[in-house]
Amino acid sequence: MEAYLVLHDGSVYKGVSFGAKTKTFGEVVFNTSMTGYQEMLTDPSYSGQIVVPTYPLMGNYGIKAASNESKQVQVAGFVVRQFCDQPSHKESYTSLPEFLSEQNIPAISEVDTRSITRKIRTSGVMMGAIAVDIDPDEILSELRQFPPYDEIDHVRNVSTPSVFKWNSSEKQTVEEDQKLKILVSDFGLKYNILRMLCERGCDVEVFPSTYSAEDIIAHNPDGIMLSPGPGDPELLDHAVETTKSLLGRIPIMGICLGNQVLGRAFGGKTYKLKFGHRGSNHPVMDTTTNRIYITSQNHGYSIDPDTLNSQVFVSHISMNDGTVEGIRHKSLPALSIQYHSEASPGPIDNEYIFDEFVEMVRENK
Repeated sequence: MEAYLVLHDGSVYKGVSFGAKTKTFGEVVFNTSMTGYQEMLTDPSYSGQIVVPTYPLMGNYGIKAASNESKQVQVAGFVVRQFCDQPSHKESYTSLPEFLSEQNIPAISEVDTRSITRKIRTSGVMMGAIAVDIDPDEILSELRQFPPYDEIDHVRNVSTPSVFKWNSSEKQTVEEDQKLKILVSDFGLKYNILRMLCERGCDVEVFPSTYSAEDIIAHNPDGIMLSPGPGDPELLDHAVETTKSLLGRIPIMGICLGNQVLGRAFGGKTYKLKFGHRGSNHPVMDTTTNRIYITSQNHGYSIDPDTLNSQVFVSHISMNDGTVEGIRHKSLPALSIQYHSEASPGPIDNEYIFDEFVEMVRENK
C-alpha cells in the first residue's frame, strides 16, 4: 500500500507501508546506529518522534522478548530504506512489520533515508507525518495544525503513574544488609538502567516524574537516579524544583534528560540542538582524564555551560561538536551525563559511570 512521509516544509517522500495502516505525526529525527532497532523503538525518549535510521536494512534479526526497553513501542512512526520480513535469529518470536502493526505504529519503507537525513542536517529537525493511502496535500494541511514537539510535555505521557519495585533476575553479589536503596525518577527510563543498578547490589524502586522532594524522602533512599526521557527540559520546572530540594541531602545521578534537569537545578539553561545526537557511535571525552569513550546517545537538547554556577564543572564534552556531555558538582554528591551509559543499543564502554555512582552513594551512606 502506498505511504508518504510528509515534512513540515512541504517535502514529500513516497514509499510503501509496512506497519499499521494509519497516520501519525511527530518530530522527524535520524539515528546512526547500525543495530538495535528494537531498543530504539521501545525507548521512551523517542515518544512523539518519527525515527529514521541511517542504516539501510532493518528487521533482519527479528524481535526478541529480552530486547524491549519499555513495555511498548514508543516511537510515533518508523521510516526505513528497506525492511526484512523473514528474520534470522534463534530468539526471534516475530518480525518487525508484525511488531509495529500489533502496536498500531505506522512505518514506511522504500524511501531515500539518506536524502531525509541530509534534509534534517541542513534544515534541522522538523515536524512530519506518515500517511498511508492518504493524499500528501491532505496530511500536510493536518500537519501544519499539529502542535510542535517542543510545546508538549512528553514526559507525562511515558512516566509511570505509580511507584513500583523492579524485580530483577540479575545475579546479586552483595549481601542483603549491604544493598543500597535507589529511587529512579521515571522521565522515560529504559529497563537497562534498572538492570545495571541491580547488578551492582541495589534495590531499585521507580517513582513518577511528578513526585515531590518530600514524597521521595519519605521512601528513605540512599541515592536518586534521574532517568532519560523525551521532550524539552524547559517544560519540567516541577522536576527541577524537586531536584533542587534534594541536592546535598541525597546523592544524585542524572542520565540524558536527567542531566538537563540536574543542570537546570544548578542554575543552567538549556537550548535545542539543530538536529540532535542520536546513535551508538558518538565520541565523548572525560575532561578529568582526557580519555575518549564511544557512547550511545539520544537527545535533542543541551546545557549551556556558561550558565552553570561556579560550583559545577563540565566533566564530559562531545568530540563532534563540543557540547556538554556531563557535569559534576565540586563538593556535593551529584553528577550526570548526557549520553546513555546503559547503552541498549550501543557500546558498553560507559558502564563505569554506574560504578562511580554506586561508590558515591556508599561513601555518602
